[in-house]
Amino acid sequence: MGAEVLLAGLILLPFIIWILPILLIATSDRASGRERLAWILLVIFISWFSWIFYLIFAPVRKDEDDFPVNPRR
Repeated sequence: MGAEVLLAGLILLPFIIWILPILLIATSDRASGRERLAWILLVIFISWFSWIFYLIFAPVRKDEDDFPVNPRR
């Protein structure tokens, strides 16, 4: 039984490591819509390097409430 659990862990671990960046990008607020989809596709096809680029280059979004378009004075 212990060998089966170890084998299952060894099989699942690479999948979890591969899917982790995709989940982090999908739930992140740093990009939206098509940008997020593009980053996810890059992670799928180019792997971890694009996730590292995402962390470095994805713009940090600011809340629209903080910077109104037409401020009243």
